[in-house]
Amino acid sequence: MNNLDFHQLEALLASFLHPTALVELGVFLACLGLSYVLVKLWRQRSAELAEGDSILFGQHVVDGVLFPVVALALGLVSRKVFVLLEQPLAVFKLVLTVLLALVVIRITARVLRAALPQARWTVLLERSVSWLAWGGSILWITGVLPVLLKDMDEIRWSISGTQVSLLELLQGALSAGFVMVLALWLSSAIEARLMRSSRLDMSMRKIAANLSRAALLFVGLLVGLNVMGVNLTALSVLGGALGVGIGFGLQKLAANYVSGFVILAERSLRIGDMVRVDNFEGRISDIKTRFTVIRALNGREAIVPNEILMTTRVENLSLADPKVLITTIVHVAYGSDVELIMPRIAQCVAQVPRVLQDPAPSVQLSNFGADGLELTVLFWICDPENGQGGPRSDANLAILRLLTELGIDIPFPQRVVHKVGH
Repeated sequence: MNNLDFHQLEALLASFLHPTALVELGVFLACLGLSYVLVKLWRQRSAELAEGDSILFGQHVVDGVLFPVVALALGLVSRKVFVLLEQPLAVFKLVLTVLLALVVIRITARVLRAALPQARWTVLLERSVSWLAWGGSILWITGVLPVLLKDMDEIRWSISGTQVSLLELLQGALSAGFVMVLALWLSSAIEARLMRSSRLDMSMRKIAANLSRAALLFVGLLVGLNVMGVNLTALSVLGGALGVGIGFGLQKLAANYVSGFVILAERSLRIGDMVRVDNFEGRISDIKTRFTVIRALNGREAIVPNEILMTTRVENLSLADPKVLITTIVHVAYGSDVELIMPRIAQCVAQVPRVLQDPAPSVQLSNFGADGLELTVLFWICDPENGQGGPRSDANLAILRLLTELGIDIPFPQRVVHKVGH
């Protein structure tokens, strides 16, 4: 850093000793207070946008994107007023740079968390952007950044006969990243609005959200590459190579993506359906473009590639009708009045919670067992996602109480052991 840079830093530090610095500080605090009030009022009037952890408003007003943006806008207006009044600037030189860095960090972090909530690398990307933003603001305040940018502009090399500087590559990369963040923001906003809509089925909303995100990211990638100066005509070669790669090494991945869109379009499997795949039974909690998440009632989750759901047998317990038949078996002793017992069992099972009245429970004499008469009790439930063990246990307890009350014996195998003396 040369003497001019030291003079600039000394002048900035000396400006904080000027009496107008306190006025600037008061105006800046007023800008922060006004920003808080404006964002809070906007949040209250925009109840739909304020629900949950939104990108603009966050959870506590000040942790969203809108608060630093409004504060930066008010700060720029206040700075312009001080310049018109020919007053020296101290506080606004510092705080506007800090607010700009905060805006960049908030936009990146909020958009990534909303668009890619389960991606682990988003945390690393957020930290990298934070370090770059805060480091750039410090270099700008100290006067080092302009000198550094000038030196980067002098570093040049030839790419395909075109002279490119390190500064131009950095600007292109930052511009491309900004375009991609905007594409993610727009796609997450469209997805959130689609998920709140009640006019479309959940599967159609999901496929519309996936298609919109894929299209926006593709357009954002093309725009970002164009901003970086990449010749888009060269992508035809890359597209041919990608097609060959999909045909050989990526065919499984492509099949899973295509299967995901087919499943959502055909609505053969829907979010919320109870299914059984490869002896794993659970409720579909989400359908991604590459895989489907099935959550069992015991809390375990299975990640099933979409291609498997298209090529293997899948039992859907709630595709056309959510009603599920449950059976349980009870034995009564020979000589029991089964014509009296069977309607009584059906009546007591009908009183069990979660058991449907239509179709009503029924009892059948299903077998003449070795130890007694076998009665099969059949009843229906309409909420298989809550489990089938509960209503079956309640029905068994009700049948046991009834048989005990009627004095009906439940036979059990008996064995006679003869002891032969020597």
